[in-house]
Amino acid sequence: MAIEDIKNELEQRFAEPLDECYKRRIIFWNDEDGEFLEEIQDFSLSNAKVLILTGSNNFLAKKLLSSDDLESNYLVYHPFYVDPEEDWLLDIKLYSESYRADLVSRRMQEMHILNTPELRNEVKHYKEFFNAAKRRDLIKNFDGTIDSKQSLYMSILSAICGVKEKSPESIIQATMMAGEDLTNSIKRDLLKYSINDPFWSLVSNTTGYQGEKNVDDLTVHVLLSALSRTLSSDVLSGLENKYSDLHSGFCYDLVFNWIHSQDKGSFKHIADSVSEGLCLSNRFQKFSIDDLVNTDILPILDEVIVSKVIAGILNQSLNAQFIKEVVEKRKTSAWYEEYAYFYEGIYQVALMKEFYESHVHSFHHVNAKEMWDTYTKDYFYMDTYYREFHNAFRTCLETLNTNLDDLFKELAEYVEKEYKNWYLEKLASNWNTVIENDLKATGQIAHIPQQTDFYQDIVKKVDGKVFVIISDAMRYDVAYSLAQQLKTETTANVNITTQQGIFPTITKFGMAALLPHHALEVVVNNGSTKVLVDGHSSEMSDRDDILKAFSENSGALKFKDMISMKRNERRAAIKGKDIVYIYHDTIDASSHNDETSVFEACSKAITEIKNLVSVICGELNGLNVLITSDHGFLYTYEALREDDKMERKDFKQNVIEQGRRYVITDKDANPDFLMSVKGIYNEADLLGFAPRENIRIKCAGGTRFVHGGTSLQEMCVPIIQYKYLRTGYKSYRLNKDKYDMKPVTVSLLSSNRKISNMIFNLSFYQKEPVKDNFVACTYYAYLTDSIGNVVSDKQKIIADKTSTISKDREIKCTFNLKSQKFDSKEIYYLNIVDEDGVQVPVKEEMQIDIAMSFDEFNFFD
Repeated sequence: MAIEDIKNELEQRFAEPLDECYKRRIIFWNDEDGEFLEEIQDFSLSNAKVLILTGSNNFLAKKLLSSDDLESNYLVYHPFYVDPEEDWLLDIKLYSESYRADLVSRRMQEMHILNTPELRNEVKHYKEFFNAAKRRDLIKNFDGTIDSKQSLYMSILSAICGVKEKSPESIIQATMMAGEDLTNSIKRDLLKYSINDPFWSLVSNTTGYQGEKNVDDLTVHVLLSALSRTLSSDVLSGLENKYSDLHSGFCYDLVFNWIHSQDKGSFKHIADSVSEGLCLSNRFQKFSIDDLVNTDILPILDEVIVSKVIAGILNQSLNAQFIKEVVEKRKTSAWYEEYAYFYEGIYQVALMKEFYESHVHSFHHVNAKEMWDTYTKDYFYMDTYYREFHNAFRTCLETLNTNLDDLFKELAEYVEKEYKNWYLEKLASNWNTVIENDLKATGQIAHIPQQTDFYQDIVKKVDGKVFVIISDAMRYDVAYSLAQQLKTETTANVNITTQQGIFPTITKFGMAALLPHHALEVVVNNGSTKVLVDGHSSEMSDRDDILKAFSENSGALKFKDMISMKRNERRAAIKGKDIVYIYHDTIDASSHNDETSVFEACSKAITEIKNLVSVICGELNGLNVLITSDHGFLYTYEALREDDKMERKDFKQNVIEQGRRYVITDKDANPDFLMSVKGIYNEADLLGFAPRENIRIKCAGGTRFVHGGTSLQEMCVPIIQYKYLRTGYKSYRLNKDKYDMKPVTVSLLSSNRKISNMIFNLSFYQKEPVKDNFVACTYYAYLTDSIGNVVSDKQKIIADKTSTISKDREIKCTFNLKSQKFDSKEIYYLNIVDEDGVQVPVKEEMQIDIAMSFDEFNFFD
């Protein structure tokens, strides 16, 4: 900086108005390197005297400024560094101003670096780095003053690595992400600006890495050290030279924070590369699930666990409870979402195994009504588990994990045997035995409500306007899932009952039975049957007129038409109507294109109907909604064998209409092996027959998704009665606690409040089961110090347990303290916070008393 420019700056400084209570201005010009010692000899200012310190005139200078001259402005030139404890003029400096003109000082001031000889030397040493204004801007944007070499090195390294947080974890993570590639800017700049040695010193002191200066080797070291924190040493036997037990805490913290951050994807790429390079998958396969289940550092662990669980299911070595516990543990792991559908499929298989074990001696009913009731309360769960497994299986097929694909397909074959060869076969055999006489004599099962009475017994008895949603082929287990979701997601009274579907259980018969009528009849038209309602066609286009014939203020709409309408159009469509039938067709329609998509369509149907109910009760001010279907269905994923099909050659000449699961013939037919079913077609001199059990009749078309027969899945037609409760209604106010949704809560169960190990376990208790209006909730538990700094990892608690047995709702978590110093006299807090942040956090006082704790240390020694 030119001496004239300095003079102009100082003239301006001395010309500025004085602060209140000040009579003069003293400015210390600090020039520790004496760059302007020659120029200062002849330097003068118009409004201030110049005093040059020599190191031997301290007493005279102090006397002058403190006693001899108390009126004049002074510029005190200070060309050397003095330790504050030995500074004669320190008291004067404290009320005076300072000025610097040398480049190093100005840059240090710009970057908030304390001006000490040690730091001045470092700034000079890294002059090339500080030459660029862009890099200086990065340094000055960090919080706080740089007052030590360690802080300066951390700032330079953080700037080179492009991280916002000035921490060893961030620096090392960024370097690992960049890799060993010479083209990456981080490695290039570490070498270019001579900061490479301090970087590796930082690495050594924090991670324990002592190998060659190679980032890829460092990455292996960090990942294995992190793994060693939560894995038995036996699992990593033979790799001891590649990781450090002593520094595993730091490595674990680094990796844990990384895999729970937005940069999680970058870690997966690195972790997969390390796993492949060390053949970790083969290594992990040699150990038990128990050895692996409590760590989530590497994605490959989930792949191994999934494969070992599936293998255990296939060879019958794992029980259902163990499988469920494994899935529950993995739900909280960082990589669960990557394998969620595999785990979901496995979980459903565990539920199927439990069902099998508890029902292996079942299916010996002698009364049809009793068996019907047992199905609607218990047996149907097996249909649900099978459906949910195949939803998970379908997604896994679409995402395709080549290492698990074949194994999961083997699991699907196992599931098919459990469901089709055991459950469906046993269920259908027993069911056919108890219903055959009733169906042959009357076509109706004694003491079970009939679909043909739906309008008179259900619709007409609703008090007020009612919306009737008829979802084609929505069988009982699907409707039950829908009802449960409506219970937990809306404020309403929701009940589910059943009725026997009319035979054959196909659309034209079921839809006709649900309409108001005095008589149903069947006529033969162009080689097939047609169902008439009081002499009128019952096709979709005719249903509005049929409804109006019984109640003028009625109407029929299609779901697709209604949902595509604007709000005012929907309101106009139902204006003045007391009974509105809405026809929904997602499940049955899906089978026309792809039989294997039926279960996916069931999930879609549930979502669509929930949305429709929301529209009805919101936009249309509806209160009463009935949800039912025309029939159910049978579905098996595996294509049928020939012995699951039957020929029709013995009665082919008598067939009027035929499906896979029913046949309507002329009056002369007497087919072998078919069960006679009395029905409305008898009035037209026609006969109806159904194949026993789950047999299909040979004909064109698919064989996986079928309906028309007499199985429970086909005949058991659901009725959901939904009564919406507005918040202002008396019935809602009186039962507010019953209807308002509330998250289940979690509390600390462990009585011990003293932590004496860096790794420790705590038990938690889910206070309420997920039931009625108590809904599942996700919490995070972690420790903080008295001012809120997090001092442990964060553990996820998924509170979704449905058991009413208290012990079943206990949850255990393993925590890792961060590698830092802990004070046994300080109060720490266990925090339990819900994921959405809407509940008041739970805080429990804790004490941390660690015999060997980490002190602060210099990373660069």
